[in-house]
Amino acid sequence: MTTSENHTLPIGSVVPDFTLPGTSAEPVTLSTIATPTVLVFFPFAFSGICTGELCELRDNLAIFTRAGIRLLGISTDPAFTLKQFKSTEGYEFDLLSDFWPHGEVSRAYGVFDEKGGHAIRGSFLVDADRVLRWAVVNPASQARSLTGYEDAIAAL
Repeated sequence: MTTSENHTLPIGSVVPDFTLPGTSAEPVTLSTIATPTVLVFFPFAFSGICTGELCELRDNLAIFTRAGIRLLGISTDPAFTLKQFKSTEGYEFDLLSDFWPHGEVSRAYGVFDEKGGHAIRGSFLVDADRVLRWAVVNPASQARSLTGYEDAIAAL
């Protein structure tokens, strides 16, 4: 399993808990999710690479649901922007806003670009006990591979 070492969380560690507002009626708290979860941090709603990545996940959502994995997209965009982005693109998974305190969760996961003021492309597969099982972090200009997710899920 390939893992980028750009993030600050070691594989096998318990990831930070969080509660974030998003596109569902209620805020989402990671520790209340009783299934494995993939956290997909992305820089900006409605941007080219981000839209492409999330649409690929949307189109392959069955890979995650068959494995009993919840998928959550996270960016520093406001919740209202993410709600429109979800509606426009037809995403069937929640998008969470790490807008305020700005980038707090992204920082906790080691994927906040201080200079740009946004999350970078980090993905984290955590099990039901919040233990990190896989992670990849790419620069803003480089999309993540669907194959990486598939391989991580197969190894879970």
